[in-house]
Formats: sequence, structure tokens, C-alpha cells
Amino acid sequence: MRSGAVEKWWHAYRVQLRFCARVTVAAISALLIAQFFALPLHGLWVVLTATVITQLSVGGSLGAGLEYFLGTLGGAVYGGLVGFLVPHTTEVAQIVVLALSVAPLAFAAALNPNFRVAPFSAVLVLLISDQLGESPVQSALTRLLEVALGGAVAVMVSLLVFPERAHRLALEAAARVLEEMARDLPRILAGFLKSSVGTDLRQIQDRIGRAVADLQSIVAEVKRERPLGFTSTPDPAPLPRTLLRLRHDFVMIGRASDESLPERLTEELSPILDRLGEAVSDYLRGCARALTLRLSPPPISPLQAVFDKCLSEMATLRERELGRLSATQLEHLFALGFALDQLRPNICDLERCIHEWVRQPRQSIKSAFR
Repeated sequence: MRSGAVEKWWHAYRVQLRFCARVTVAAISALLIAQFFALPLHGLWVVLTATVITQLSVGGSLGAGLEYFLGTLGGAVYGGLVGFLVPHTTEVAQIVVLALSVAPLAFAAALNPNFRVAPFSAVLVLLISDQLGESPVQSALTRLLEVALGGAVAVMVSLLVFPERAHRLALEAAARVLEEMARDLPRILAGFLKSSVGTDLRQIQDRIGRAVADLQSIVAEVKRERPLGFTSTPDPAPLPRTLLRLRHDFVMIGRASDESLPERLTEELSPILDRLGEAVSDYLRGCARALTLRLSPPPISPLQAVFDKCLSEMATLRERELGRLSATQLEHLFALGFALDQLRPNICDLERCIHEWVRQPRQSIKSAFR
């Protein structure tokens, strides 16, 4: 395989390969530590904990570690107390103790996701203690020690072995959302003109929605990293919020295409929407490149000029067609204009958010590609 192909392959799977290395190092390190402490079952629970908690980013590992430890703490302590206070030497007694342990913890898990592993931890404490010759209390303490060791290993490996910051993953995820929007907007506008044969607007909207949801989950990891000083960026929430508003604008534009318009009107609308769609798509692609390269976004004034001209032309068409279109057709035409009116300020917010997210922008994206 040539060096160029290797470099391209590495760039495409860099995040996955680093994650693979971190999980492997975490599992091996946890096994060595468990053997040093001579923990039961050859340190099975330490290795499992380290493997489960190690995530794609440092923030993800911190969040998973905290959630896992809290769930184990609640489940192990509660299960150990129930097993200690309620004798369970018979099979029927074991069923009763198991029900008394699992039911309240399952209810707590339904109320708070931090306790999702609590029922599992209680079951482990109750059923494995006899097999290892431990009392329920001893089993609970051992499980807590194992989870604490596994979690510490996972967090340390995430910090030291190819550390992946959630901030960078969020930048890449936001760039993917913008690339998706830039590719799909002309198709959505073409659907309004009934010239996009076979285009499934719902599928397009769902795809954009999933991309925005992925970004929002990564932003939650960015917030966990900020107190530890891994990133100096401002509040990360506005960027996914702005992208979500843009997605809503796309949904409104798509819904406006439900009603067919007269052919004479679509012929006049076609060049207007094509020009606007191309300008917006180019700007969104420029913003995606800006996030990827940590550069300033492209200047927005040319896009605003296109917006002004196109919206003015559409307003002239609406006024001319007031007495010639049905009420439903006019409603959809006005809905299109309203959606585009909302799209413009949201794109302006996008420019501001990108300025906040990129670190030390040295040049504009326009000059970087000359």
C-alpha cells in the first residue's frame, strides 16, 4: 500500500484506531493491576469496567466513569445491605431478596440514568457472594474496589494514551452537519419546484436530524472537559442549537413543497431558488471547512446580498400572484418566504458561533484556499 493511501486511510480512521489503542491499553493495564491485588475471578470486573468506561473522548470517559461508579455504588451498597439484613438460605428466600433488591433500584434507574447499572450491581453482589465465599457486605466492598480501580484506569488511559478531546470531535461532527445541509438544501428547494424526481424529503430531514443529535451528544462531553481545563472555548451549546434551528428551517422549506404551483410560476421561481440554494450551500461548505481547519468563516456579506435580492424577487412574485393562486397555494408560497426569512438570521448566528469555536483564527477560509 502506497504512503499516500496509508495516510488517507489513517486520516479516515484516525479516531477509531486511537480508540482501539486506548481500550486495549486500558484492558491490559486493568488486568495487571487486578493480578497485583489478587482480586477474585482474575480481576474480571476490573477489566470489564475499564473496557466499558473508556470512550472516544476524555469527556466521554469522565461521564461514563462517573455514571458507572454512582450506579455501582448505589446497587452494591443497597444489595449488600438487603443481603445482610434478610436471610436467604433457601431458594424462595433468594427470590424474595432478589426482588427486594432489584425492584427499587430499577425504579431509581427509570428516574435517573446514573443508576442504570445499579440493578445489575445488586444482582452481582447477591448471587456471586456465595460462590466466592464472601458475605454480601464483603462482596459489595469488593465490587466497589474493582469498579474504582477499573474506572481510574480508564480515565488515566484516556488522558495519557492518544488523548482525544471532545472539542475536536465536536468540531468534526459540526462540519459533517454543515456538509450534509449544504448537499441537501438544493434538493429540498428542487422538491418545491417538483424537479427532484425520487427525492425522499423525509429521509433527508431524518439524516440531518441524526447528524445534529450526534453533535449534541458530543457537546455534552465537551462540557465535562471544560472544568478540567482541556478546552478554553466558551459555552459550546450555541453551535448545536443554531444548527438545530437551521434544520427546522429546512423542514419548513420541505413542507412548503407539498402543494404544487402553476408551471409558469415554477419557471420564474426556479432561477431564484437555484441561485439562493447554491449561495447558501457554498457558504455552509465554507463554514464546514472553517471548523475543520480552525479558521474564520467566510464573509457573510455576499450571501446577505443574494438573500436580499432573491427575497425581494419572491415578494414581487407573491404580490403579482395574489389574485391568481388558490388559498392553499398562496399559503405554501408565503411559508417558503417565511422559512427563508428565518434561515438568514440563523446563518448569521452560525457565523458568530463558528468564530467562537475555532481557536486563534489566523486567516479567513477564503484566503486559505486561494
